[in-house]
Amino acid sequence: MLYKAKKGQASYGEAIGILLLDISFVPFIPGDVANATTYHFPVRFKKVDGLTVEKIFNKDMSLLNRVIKAGKELVEEGVRAITGDCGFMILFQEEMARLLNVPVFLSSLLQLPFLIKIIGGGSKVGIITANSKILDNNLLREVGIYNTDSIYIKGLEDKENFRNGILRECGWLDSKKIEDEVVGIAKEMVEDEPKIKIILLECSSLPPYGQSVQEAVNLPVFDFITMINYVYSSLVKKRYEGIM
Repeated sequence: MLYKAKKGQASYGEAIGILLLDISFVPFIPGDVANATTYHFPVRFKKVDGLTVEKIFNKDMSLLNRVIKAGKELVEEGVRAITGDCGFMILFQEEMARLLNVPVFLSSLLQLPFLIKIIGGGSKVGIITANSKILDNNLLREVGIYNTDSIYIKGLEDKENFRNGILRECGWLDSKKIEDEVVGIAKEMVEDEPKIKIILLECSSLPPYGQSVQEAVNLPVFDFITMINYVYSSLVKKRYEGIM
């Protein structure tokens, strides 16, 4: 087989590029979007300088050009699709998808229209988010959701361990205590709203707790990793072998 080099590309084989918030004091554990061992394939990370949790929570669009620049750099480095490590990066989705010549899927929330369709009318998707005050109707419209009747949202902004370890970046986190907080929220959701048939974890730090959530509420659980794996499977197809 003949292989051709791509001009300016120093390494190969990283199909998924991941844009990171400017976070220095959160330990990204296995299962987190920002931990490379989460994946069964290589990924390429790039931090967007200045794109802090505070700025994204304030829906600050002043860093759009930096996000675009980082995305273009990932494309130049060889990635074939670009995601992010915060569901609220949906703020930049439309412009990034328009300007880059690869698929862009910056937010776990992009799965919402699909999830609503597969559960049928009358059922709801329960969303566990880092901050329910930020996940408002304006953000939901960015993913094409104009009617929120099929959505039920609960946030972790008031949960001590999640708030300190993830949002306030205290420098450490107790994963077991955060797991208990996330599972507790999930249980509350399905008790408050029996129509919930699927759980979506918005935050990129929540996939490590997805299995525990599923065991607690016995529902399908979607998150950033289900989305990233899905897109990867479209970029790198496998050849099937077996018997008949």
